[in-house]
Amino acid sequence: MFQSNNVIMHNYLCRKWFLLLLFVVYRKLDPVEGLKCYCDTTGPSCQNETCETDGFCFASTTLKDGVEKYEYRCMERKALIPPEHPFGCSTTKAKNESVVIQCCDSRDMCNRDMRPQLQPKPPDTTPTAAAWQVVPWIIGLMVLGICAAISFWWAKRSRKMLKRGLGSRPLFPAEDSLCEPRHPILGTATIRDMIELTTSGSGSGLPLLVQRSIARQIQLVDIIGKGRFGEVWRGRWRGENVAVKIFSSREECSWFREAEIYQTVMLRHENILGFIAADNKDNGTWTQLWLITDYHENGSLFDFLTARTIDSATLVKMALSVATGLAHLHMDIVGTKGKPAIAHRDLKSKNILVKSNLTCVIGDLGLAVRHNVSSDSVDVPSTNRVGTKRYMAPEVLDETMDTRQFDPYKRSDVYSFGLVVWEMARRCGALPDEYQPPYHDCVPPDPALEDMRRVVCLERRRPSVPNRWHSDPILSSISKVMKECWYQNPAARLTALRIKKTLANIGAGDLGKM
Repeated sequence: MFQSNNVIMHNYLCRKWFLLLLFVVYRKLDPVEGLKCYCDTTGPSCQNETCETDGFCFASTTLKDGVEKYEYRCMERKALIPPEHPFGCSTTKAKNESVVIQCCDSRDMCNRDMRPQLQPKPPDTTPTAAAWQVVPWIIGLMVLGICAAISFWWAKRSRKMLKRGLGSRPLFPAEDSLCEPRHPILGTATIRDMIELTTSGSGSGLPLLVQRSIARQIQLVDIIGKGRFGEVWRGRWRGENVAVKIFSSREECSWFREAEIYQTVMLRHENILGFIAADNKDNGTWTQLWLITDYHENGSLFDFLTARTIDSATLVKMALSVATGLAHLHMDIVGTKGKPAIAHRDLKSKNILVKSNLTCVIGDLGLAVRHNVSSDSVDVPSTNRVGTKRYMAPEVLDETMDTRQFDPYKRSDVYSFGLVVWEMARRCGALPDEYQPPYHDCVPPDPALEDMRRVVCLERRRPSVPNRWHSDPILSSISKVMKECWYQNPAARLTALRIKKTLANIGAGDLGKM
């Protein structure tokens, strides 16, 4: 019985060791199934895009020529160094802009959907050699641009100051003015003395510094007129009366233009309003633009005719003085210090002043144009002002005048002169008529262009001539002159010089017989 049990135990152990041996041999011949991974390579280790490993599934992204490339395969355990935390799977924690690797072993094919993302390249904070080469060019261009802007601003400012007659002001300190005792020119001299001393009586006005010295010492007394440009005041300078025309700031172009025309060489004439100075003064609120001229207590011809009547001799004297001033304006004096021909463009009774001896002077040259003989061109002011509609010639009203030529401007002045003579003639004689402006019976008090165009251009009407003029030799002769001034055809009108000579003959002939 005991022997039988030993035999059974022996057989049991033998079978057990035999089975164990068979299991070991089987394991050697057929390895156990490992982790299956997705692969994209060719070869015996990758069949049907699948590989098997005892390590990790592997996925990588590389950047080549700007294109991202993905790779998938198996990573064997024996290649893992160290096996617990292999270096080959650690690039996901580093900021690498050209390659990144990611590993997994959580499940079969765990790497199929992996797309490891390349880390963006950090900005380079150290300037390169090329950048340092560009910086000097940029700085140089910036400096050049700033210098050009400053030069442009300064040139523009200088031009503006020069136009206003202020170009030389910074050169003189405030205390260094001609009113100081060491400058005898203003010591006891009158305005007339200074004009004769500095211009020989025929120049273009006082020096700019003298003009400013006078302007600063003028005291405004009372206002004597208002217009669309601003106001006219009577001022006092060293006991003398002067007229101060103060322009509003929006009329700066008119102020500059009138000062520019007045300072034309050889313009000074006994029948042109005497120019003294032009300056701008800051009153604390705005800049006043001053134009200082001779003062005439009789005021404008319009004011004079409204308040007073005249006799035949005064009519001829007044008309002749206006014609003489207009002829001087229109005259082109040739020479190194010659005078260009000038057309007034706004001749009317309000722009003519009456002197104490009852002769007249022409003022308000803000719209005047000059003739450039060398280029045969017309220097037209940039102001937007136009002449007075009531005194506009037909060719101006219907816009048929050739503005590129100078002669049409002179003929337009002659037409306006004819209307002014008509105003004077109405107030002359034993039974003078009440003062009325031209076309008072045809158009409203403030006529529009359409009203004047209808009467003057379409109906071709002119101011009426009273019957009483025909019985008076002076008025009859004057009426012939005015009719030859306002012909519809500009070329048929008299010239200012011809009018001057005709009126001189009337004064010498008809007045001599009386």
